[in-house]
Amino acid sequence: MNILLVYPMYPDTFWSFKHALKFVSKKASFPPLGLLTVASMLPKAWDLKLIDMNASQLTDDDILWADLVFISAMSIQSESTEEVVQRCKGLNTRIAAGGPLFTSSPEKYPTIDHLILNEAEITLPEFLNNLNKGRTKHIYTSEEWADITTTPLPLWELISINNYTSMNIQYSRGCPFDCDFCDITVLYGRKPRTKTKEQVIAELDELYFTGWRGPVFFVDDNFIGNKSKLKKEILPVIAEWNEKRKNPFYFNTEASINLADDDKLMYLMVKAGFEAVFIGIETPNEESLIECNKSQNRNRDLISSVKKIQESGLEVQGGFIVGFDNDPPAIFDKLTNFIQESGIVTAMVGLLNAPQGTKLQKRLLSEGRLLKDFNGNNTDFSINFIPYMDSEVLLNGYKKILNTIYSPKYYYERVMCFMKEFEPKKKKTFHINPNYILALFKSMLKLGVIGEERIYYWKLFFWSLFRKPQLFSLAILFTIYGFHFRKISNSIY
Repeated sequence: MNILLVYPMYPDTFWSFKHALKFVSKKASFPPLGLLTVASMLPKAWDLKLIDMNASQLTDDDILWADLVFISAMSIQSESTEEVVQRCKGLNTRIAAGGPLFTSSPEKYPTIDHLILNEAEITLPEFLNNLNKGRTKHIYTSEEWADITTTPLPLWELISINNYTSMNIQYSRGCPFDCDFCDITVLYGRKPRTKTKEQVIAELDELYFTGWRGPVFFVDDNFIGNKSKLKKEILPVIAEWNEKRKNPFYFNTEASINLADDDKLMYLMVKAGFEAVFIGIETPNEESLIECNKSQNRNRDLISSVKKIQESGLEVQGGFIVGFDNDPPAIFDKLTNFIQESGIVTAMVGLLNAPQGTKLQKRLLSEGRLLKDFNGNNTDFSINFIPYMDSEVLLNGYKKILNTIYSPKYYYERVMCFMKEFEPKKKKTFHINPNYILALFKSMLKLGVIGEERIYYWKLFFWSLFRKPQLFSLAILFTIYGFHFRKISNSIY
């Protein structure tokens, strides 16, 4: 069979990094790891082609070539997904679809031939067996959790790694916490399931032999869900592998704030080559943390926790939310001040929304406050429920936060705050990359000559060059990020 695997397009959001990608001449941030892994589960005799619509165009000829089109998507890709489905239907090509979007809302896709829901390790083999016997059905689902020690290596040969700024790896699924607005536990459970150290090393080897050098993102929603295994097995072998290979990769991931409570874990992450960690901080308002069951963030000095992680040698990137029932009118200034004081440069602020299947969605539904399904984008000035706070006050307050934290004055002030305090504990291996050299010159022209931030840009440029040259490349990266954040915030309201 001819199999076309399609990854729909992301809309322009803070997370897309669209405007930053132009500086490094890349087409997308990350490759579609899920589809690449699914591709490895398909019969070896099949001919496979993968189109990531964020990196290349999907043509009618691609669709007509295929006997079956596999689509995988998250909810934020729903608009592009609908277009792909309509095109396939118009060309009479069968569709099999899976991933978070379809697993969360299968009822929305009655025209898709086959919905392969939940985790592919369980439901895909049943579909393939039925397909072989000529007796396929519409929906394949399971309430079991997959044993990811059986998950195969991604089929990297299906993409061009040069299209992306970073590669990615998945080590675990699931999160031990149960925040009521988060759908991770709905999709993957509360008991973290992890791969073996042999699998992790095999995935690193596979990426290494593609020729990739540079950032690798561990896509786990909470990398430290099983701290004991990380410290005893995984991080020591990653550190050994990275040193043996002369540090070809540096790593980023997502974790919970309780990382700050474990000095050994932070030390081992830095030793293994981790440089940044994204943490869901959400809000400095204690009552709102209680409301959303964010237990790991409660009863702690959040700024001290952030500073401690950064003192260990890990840059903290933060996720924040406004719109909780317990948010007071002062939350907008309070959150802005928190972000500035913490020195979190990459501060992603969104409006509260209720994803499908979450405790929040069920509560709002029972209270008669749910308005519509969540589209996956919490930065587009829309909410899918009736908030306690006046909607106009909430949206104006949110706008005020973005206008402030992404303005050159406040943004560069935050960068300087971070740069002055941050001391990397591991020397980074420099890999010559023409795209990054080009990005430097593009930033000098676009931001340093014609940009509204030019005064702040040059101040940071020369300060980092002479005072902290080891952080100069990070400083330039921050200037590019700041440009992207401003462009997006200016375009969405």
